[in-house]
Amino acid sequence: MNILFVSLGCDKNLVDSEVMLGLIDQKGYRIVDTEEEADVIVVNTCCFIHDAKEESIQTILEMAEYKMTGRLKGLIVTGCMAQRYQKEILEEIPEVDAVLGTSAYDKIIEAIQKAVEGKVSVAMEELDVLPEVSAKRLVTTGGHYAYLKIAEGCDKHCTYCIIPKLRGRYRSVPMEKLLKEAEELVEGGVKELILVAQETTVYGKDLYGERSLSKLLRELCKIEELRWIRILYCYPEELDEELIRTIREEEKVCPYLDLPIQHCNDEILKRMGRRTTRRQLEEIIEKLRREIPDIALRTTLITGFPGETEQQHEELMDFVDRMEFDRLGVFPYSPEEDTPAASMEGQVSDEVKERRRQELMELQQEIVFSGSEELIGRELSVMIEGKITEEDVYVGRTYRDTPNVDGMIFVHSDEAFVSGDFVTAKVTKAAEYDLIGEVTES
Repeated sequence: MNILFVSLGCDKNLVDSEVMLGLIDQKGYRIVDTEEEADVIVVNTCCFIHDAKEESIQTILEMAEYKMTGRLKGLIVTGCMAQRYQKEILEEIPEVDAVLGTSAYDKIIEAIQKAVEGKVSVAMEELDVLPEVSAKRLVTTGGHYAYLKIAEGCDKHCTYCIIPKLRGRYRSVPMEKLLKEAEELVEGGVKELILVAQETTVYGKDLYGERSLSKLLRELCKIEELRWIRILYCYPEELDEELIRTIREEEKVCPYLDLPIQHCNDEILKRMGRRTTRRQLEEIIEKLRREIPDIALRTTLITGFPGETEQQHEELMDFVDRMEFDRLGVFPYSPEEDTPAASMEGQVSDEVKERRRQELMELQQEIVFSGSEELIGRELSVMIEGKITEEDVYVGRTYRDTPNVDGMIFVHSDEAFVSGDFVTAKVTKAAEYDLIGEVTES
């Protein structure tokens, strides 16, 4: 049987997709790349913001067409949209044969079997369940890096976010299970592990009574063939001395942190349900740069949150200008039903949200270009990701860059490399988010 898998949304959702693909592969089904070949199509959906929801709906509708025009026997919808809109999906899109919630992805084989038999099925588990899957994940990121999801769910309940209602409370994956999974990934050729969760910083508190991310990192660093460990989604108020010390001391842990702060104005932060003030954010950022001088900091911001004034937007512009983040993403506020923020007064127009987003990104481009120029002349470790056809130029990433999110470095060399190789390169030129360099050591 031929199965096509479409994974939408974030890297945490991608891990769920890879787990399901592992189950499909273990069963002996053939995984295909085109809709025309597929007997069953699985769409793992996202609905975090409006645009993600629209993409999920459009993808499901496009796949449903193959029920009429192709060999398709089954269409299965999984993930966040399935969890949130299971009834609506089945009512509005009759071509869908099965719906699996966010805690039921381990039921994918049963769903496929029922779908090809012409049976409609729904699998919804309690949100606080962590599915137990014995099959090895089928890594889809190229083999030399992989995401390691260390926890599920969230307890923060920010006023704009629907995730706790879709993913449940915060549940850490037991450390022994993570270490086993990491070892299997590295045995399969993975050189970089990227730690993800709705929030990585409080890992282990629910299981061990204390934040245990530092302990996990030190254990992961013992895996011999592993070269890099990268940490995403760190809430700034949860950073502690031990984590900072671990990043500074462990060579395999990239001096890179993703700190989603969303805003800097105290009033907006309070309305968002965030747990920091501007002063605290500035102190945390200054401390990180003092304790880890080479650290690269990434953050995300929301523009046009209900009640945001021009003055508060200008304050955010000033904050970004002062903090000089190495990497930054900006998203217009998206009102999500069943969240407190969606019913707040002072909703901002889409035009104003987008203008403010563009102003922040234009400012950030200047900051990043200036920061990149300062790297000229430095030698950096580079993971090779590919080669430009018919040129002696390779594409890679430094510790400062998360795949598919940040920049790249283009390095010239007469030697032959393959994806996953590490080289040392001297930066010779900067071009906003990307760098250009020469390999000095392989």
